[in-house]
Amino acid sequence: MQDVNTYQDRLAKNIRKFRMENKYSQEYLAELIDRTREHINRLETGKESIGFTTFVKLAQVFNVSLDELAGFQKD
Repeated sequence: MQDVNTYQDRLAKNIRKFRMENKYSQEYLAELIDRTREHINRLETGKESIGFTTFVKLAQVFNVSLDELAGFQKD
């Protein structure tokens, strides 16, 4: 089992990756999920843990599964 920090790092990178793929600014993404740009920045840099509600909202906005957003891969 991997360390929790590994998962948080992977999630942070995926949030940024999906945001960039969708050509969303941090500000626009924040508006979509009713958060602040600063919150999005802290999530993308791994400086803040993600809450479940935010996690679900991001998956919906990016149209990906929770597993995909978290970076889980089937072995």
